[in-house]
Amino acid sequence: MTLKKEIIKEMTVDKLNVTIFDSADIMANAASSFVEEKINSAINKRGFANIILATGSSQFLFIEALKKKEIDWQKINVFHLDEYKDISANHPASFRKYLKDRILDFVNPKRVFFLNGDAEDCENEMKKYEHNLINHPIDIACIGIGENGHIAFNDPGVADFNDSDLVKLVLLDEACKKQQFNEGWFPSLDAVPKLALTLTIPAILKSKFISCVVPEKRKSKAVYDSLNGQINTNCPASILRTHLGSTLFLDKDSASRL
Repeated sequence: MTLKKEIIKEMTVDKLNVTIFDSADIMANAASSFVEEKINSAINKRGFANIILATGSSQFLFIEALKKKEIDWQKINVFHLDEYKDISANHPASFRKYLKDRILDFVNPKRVFFLNGDAEDCENEMKKYEHNLINHPIDIACIGIGENGHIAFNDPGVADFNDSDLVKLVLLDEACKKQQFNEGWFPSLDAVPKLALTLTIPAILKSKFISCVVPEKRKSKAVYDSLNGQINTNCPASILRTHLGSTLFLDKDSASRL
């Protein structure tokens, strides 16, 4: 349970709930408790839950905290946000590998829907994933925000708040590729794939609830722009301010510009 003294500030920006915590550890535990409650509520109502899990170094503490929660994973269907095109599930930077190694192999969910970036038929893979999303309405999406303000791989140059598709192939911008390299996922900037498959912004916003976990000072500008700028694709995460079931979890470093 999160104690009030561990919360630096709570506020609402448009429809988005924002909570700032004293440390990344406390933030991660609070976010995992929020997700636990939403998952268990869905299971109690329908007997199962459908969730989306995020990846990336900013999610390490959250994923570790979520593994420890009282959740019946045998009643959960898991999706993920994105995957690089043309890398295998065994590649060190693969988000399928990330999720398997960090949580899925420990909790053994009912079913996992992987977005296979190395599928021979990319168009068919995206259509199949979109079909599965439609048939499994998401109870809660666990996401983060990129240094350029992206959510999933919806970078400013490709983000579309009115996408007709739920999954699409995108060109990663330079800021996004630099972030992936700087986080240590690839040996060089040139090794970062140029393309990725991603859930679109409308796909994420279809989730009943959204938990957005954003630690670290390097994300502080993106956080500031998300909350204080106009709601537009220059900072794709700003769209979270339109979603009534969204909560943004920050630590004092990511909130340092607020």
